[in-house]
Amino acid sequence: MMYDPTEHRIRSFVTRAGRLSTAQARAFDEMGPKFLVAYQKQMLDYAQLFGRRAPVVLEIGFGMGDTTAHIACTMPDKDFIGVEVHTPGVGSLLKQIGEQDIGNLRLVQHDAVEVLRDMIPDASLAGVHVFFPDPWHKARHNKRRLIQPPFVKALCDKLAPGGYIHCATDWEDYAVQMLEVLGAEPALQNTAEGYAGKPSYRPLTKFENRGLRLGHGVWDLVFTKK
Repeated sequence: MMYDPTEHRIRSFVTRAGRLSTAQARAFDEMGPKFLVAYQKQMLDYAQLFGRRAPVVLEIGFGMGDTTAHIACTMPDKDFIGVEVHTPGVGSLLKQIGEQDIGNLRLVQHDAVEVLRDMIPDASLAGVHVFFPDPWHKARHNKRRLIQPPFVKALCDKLAPGGYIHCATDWEDYAVQMLEVLGAEPALQNTAEGYAGKPSYRPLTKFENRGLRLGHGVWDLVFTKK
């Protein structure tokens, strides 16, 4: 078998055990069969997956899914694929899909790097959202950060021309790194002079609101594919 360096890379996440609530477990049973997509080494057929042809946006690391649910509800003309490794977060978003009758959202519980490589066709995405990824704030752990040149190159390969990458973080040094890495990718162009204003479609989270009240910064970056 040929050696594949991605199988031995430094991962940008740590799988944390989490207990499902009764409602989350029920959501897995009731909503999972339709809205949870199994990881596979086969490219997705979006039209078959969603039952229509529409622009597709990939969200990487959706946490408990509140932002993802909000965006999917307010942008019914687009389809969304959310990728998250943590089971309670997946259960939470499945629960919201059921409660809010969200039809334009599918979830994959797997490593985003492998999902991107094995399931997302080249030049097929209208956008990518990476909101508040783990900052790995200790200097010795910075190498674990998701936004690194090889990953950004992989994202660009999956974007259609004119597609966008939207990152957000509340760690300033990670924002600086994101700006450097995204700005160094020749296939991308910045939509702003430096950091972007918060796009209206991204809601403020409770955590973010609390941080802003305490004077903490939040940085958005929006780059488009040339």
